[in-house]
Amino acid sequence: MARVATNPIAFHRFQTCFPNSQSLVKTSVHFQTKTHKRHIVSCQTTPEPTEPQPSTVKKLPVEPSSVSNESSSQATSSAQGSGFPEFPSKGLNKQIAVVSTLAAVGLFLSGRLDFGVSLKDIAATALPYEEALSNGKPTVVEFYADWCEVCRELAPDVYKVEQEYKDRVNFVVLNVDNTKWEQELDEFGVEGIPHFSFLDKEGNEEGNVVGRLPQKYLLENVEALARGEASVPHARVVGQYSSAEARKVHQVVDPRSHG
Repeated sequence: MARVATNPIAFHRFQTCFPNSQSLVKTSVHFQTKTHKRHIVSCQTTPEPTEPQPSTVKKLPVEPSSVSNESSSQATSSAQGSGFPEFPSKGLNKQIAVVSTLAAVGLFLSGRLDFGVSLKDIAATALPYEEALSNGKPTVVEFYADWCEVCRELAPDVYKVEQEYKDRVNFVVLNVDNTKWEQELDEFGVEGIPHFSFLDKEGNEEGNVVGRLPQKYLLENVEALARGEASVPHARVVGQYSSAEARKVHQVVDPRSHG
């Protein structure tokens, strides 16, 4: 143990009684160098509430119209970005429907009526029957009537074939309402119209086609006549026709008329 001098102020007279005092000093110095830092956390039992600071951001007034425009533009952009197609308006749909309808009607009229071709047009370009039998060409004789619906329906097809082969084949049309052709009606056995008779160069009948049939029957028979073949591929074919018994017999105004 150490003895302390009687003078309390004279701390410099402090002496140790341990034999090896230097080692203790060194050890004490060693512990003083290895000091640990400790963080002290104190908890406040009654924390004081902190008032929020007033915001310095000013809110700008927004008009309702601009908000609606922005929302609609955002919706449009989102629809475009999502890859979904926009629906056409009702006005555009109506325009498309009108154009489609007009196109369909135009195709029907061009295909079936050939822009106004009628039986009168065919009769105007046909040869007289007597001339056709004497010019040395094969002949197609059509028996028809103005009231015959099938005859009017097939008029464009007949006109097209006539225009294609008129240089090599004669085309003659005879109106069954004309009493002038009573003998020809009996000779060719006309019971229904339209009735197409196919004659060779000598005027002999090789076959006939009656009623509503596809154009190929008329076209292939006319092609066979133009090539001078001995027979036609469709010698006897009957489709839907109008009865010749319903013909309206009338007086002939022009005896030279072949219609």
